Amino acid sequence: MADQAPSLSLSLHAAISAIEPGEWDACAGDDNPFVSHAFLSAIEDSGSTGRRTGWQPQHAALRDQGGRLLAVAPMYAKSHSYGEYVFDGGWAQAFERAGGRYYPKLQVASPFSPVPGPRLLVNPDSGYPPEAMTAALGQALAQACEELSLSSVHVTFCREAEYETLGAQGWLQRLGTQFHWENDGYTSFDDFLGALSSRKRKVLRRERRDANACGLVFRTLQGAEITREHWAAFHRFYLSTIDRKWGSAYLTAKFFPLLSERLGDRVVLMLAEHDGVPVAGALNLMGGDALYGRNWGCVGDWPFLHFELCYYRAIDFAIERGLRRVEAGAQGEHKIQRGYLPKPTYSAHWIGHPGLRDAVADYLVQERAARLEEMEELATLSPYRRGESET
Repeated sequence: MADQAPSLSLSLHAAISAIEPGEWDACAGDDNPFVSHAFLSAIEDSGSTGRRTGWQPQHAALRDQGGRLLAVAPMYAKSHSYGEYVFDGGWAQAFERAGGRYYPKLQVASPFSPVPGPRLLVNPDSGYPPEAMTAALGQALAQACEELSLSSVHVTFCREAEYETLGAQGWLQRLGTQFHWENDGYTSFDDFLGALSSRKRKVLRRERRDANACGLVFRTLQGAEITREHWAAFHRFYLSTIDRKWGSAYLTAKFFPLLSERLGDRVVLMLAEHDGVPVAGALNLMGGDALYGRNWGCVGDWPFLHFELCYYRAIDFAIERGLRRVEAGAQGEHKIQRGYLPKPTYSAHWIGHPGLRDAVADYLVQERAARLEEMEELATLSPYRRGESET
């Protein structure tokens, strides 16, 4: 679409199927499932993205003159700012009050997934320096935005290296906070508990004891072990959570079994059953070195069930599999007391209008400083024993 150098060109694609899975995954790698062709195609083929939800695929592909795919980005044209977890609604309102047109915009993201990971996906065997290809793709996206007369491009939950590369090109940088558990070589959950202060250790033991004393049966299922009946139950849990939070049900009932079919054992579903009937579930995806908590839902009311299914059993699983960390999703300072410590997340934003760009840049300077200070304060709430390693 737009020549970046004599040998490079960018094209945009209205469906992930327009790019061969092998080509895409050669760029995406196999560490983070949320940018894999399998995940993105399951999102599209299930009707979870598209006109209904306002996430219109515009996947970017950077090729050399011979047509070789060098880099890709999962990208969407959006007429709203929902389902992103990095909030720019205030920017849109300010721009539109001033007579500007903020939407549609371009969003480089894994849809509905506040999971940090690579966003500008570079083929490591391209023969070019990866940093140069990251920079070239970032420049191409900004140029495409200008040529399409759109307001902005947003690369959310990217890696720090991408954040720095785009920042050097003039993209605006934004910090967020999540809470992650890190495996300090633990051999069991009790081993992990031993790293906590005595008071916090007692709290976690009590919560696990009470959750497991409710007559529930807990099951951890992977891939083919998860039946369509399990997914039908989980979709009900998902909808019940959406209803309680006044959100939008982006993910269709077709998405979950399709995800399981395409990602296999990387899909980990933790279920709670009462009298043989599923009553709660937590959906996770397993990456190369991490377990990513994604969706949770429940019907009924049991003490500490959310903590047990989403946090403690995720830790159990990570220790058993030798995974380095558990990322339990967005928000939730209550996670700190359960061993999940604050970590920065990164986003980069290209804004075309000089006035809006300057105003947002000033705001982000203050926001970054406040975010860093907040993370320092949150870290003081760590449940780990002082003087002992927390990572």
